[in-house]
Amino acid sequence: MAADRDEAPFVSVIIPTWNRSFRLRAVVESFVAQSYAANRYEIILADNGSTDDTRAMIAALALEYGTVTGMDEPRKGAHFARNSAARIARGEILYFTDDDMIATPGLLEAIVSGFRLPGNVGVVTGRVVPRWETEPPRWVLEHCQNALLSLNDRGAVTIVSDSDPGVFSCHEGILREAFFRAGGFNPDTNAGEFTGDNETGLNIKVKSLGYRFAYVGAATIHHVIPASRMTQQYLNSRLADQGFCDSYTAYRARPMGVPRLMRRIAGHGILAAASSAKALARRATGNSRWRIHLARVFYYRNRARYDARLVRYSEWRKFVMRSDWLSDDAGTGNALPAAAGKGAIR
Repeated sequence: MAADRDEAPFVSVIIPTWNRSFRLRAVVESFVAQSYAANRYEIILADNGSTDDTRAMIAALALEYGTVTGMDEPRKGAHFARNSAARIARGEILYFTDDDMIATPGLLEAIVSGFRLPGNVGVVTGRVVPRWETEPPRWVLEHCQNALLSLNDRGAVTIVSDSDPGVFSCHEGILREAFFRAGGFNPDTNAGEFTGDNETGLNIKVKSLGYRFAYVGAATIHHVIPASRMTQQYLNSRLADQGFCDSYTAYRARPMGVPRLMRRIAGHGILAAASSAKALARRATGNSRWRIHLARVFYYRNRARYDARLVRYSEWRKFVMRSDWLSDDAGTGNALPAAAGKGAIR
């Protein structure tokens, strides 16, 4: 049954976008077509400094659909767009997705149902399944139908958990109260360079506040996967970014002094060499898993580079330990400490 009661929770659908005007209409129309009552949700499109005709597309969609609102966030980084949109959102539930996602009609109803489950649920997600633009290579099907492509398919079950069941910012419903208490999304990219752990950090902060997570299999969304994400180059880049992310998360969990950081940097170097050797060995035998091992070389290299930044810059260590990214002074400028700005990772 469609959610048509005035007492249904008001939901704000937040979609950061950058230079994907060609996809935006299909994304928005999948949310306009929701079975959830049209007067109980809004769609906020946050333009993150696009240089194509995204702004014109947002204006056209807002004119066509009364549920759509546009806003500009010029600071480069999806976390800036998400956090800024949350500050103007009206919903008691915030639902975050991306500009390459196609929702199924019952998605919002299913997301809202997760918050009615017992156990102080603060975050709800569901199935993220691929919509391949071209036939994927066999190795992608074997190794990448998981977090490497932001996919999460645990089936049609409903789960309530103390731990994160695989919540990605492309498919995350969160109580407004929990989001603001946690301080919003941690940084992800700043002007094209990964600096933080985005939804991973948000979910850790939410958990620390005592909230639980729900996975609702009926909340299904399709992630459009273009051919450009089915390449070794993309896999290498994806794992390299994960390296920066994981070093940020690890330092926040256990801040450490320079001697321990130096030992950890050396350890990353050893693991990178081991991954390289495994890649060569697997490739020689025709085992497609060589691709994962090769990508992990880039992962460990960036773990070492990020930890080296923590060694070199005290301001960067303070940046990493910050939790509130919603206050008026959070993210002023490009949010990078002046001594460790873009290009400081070597």
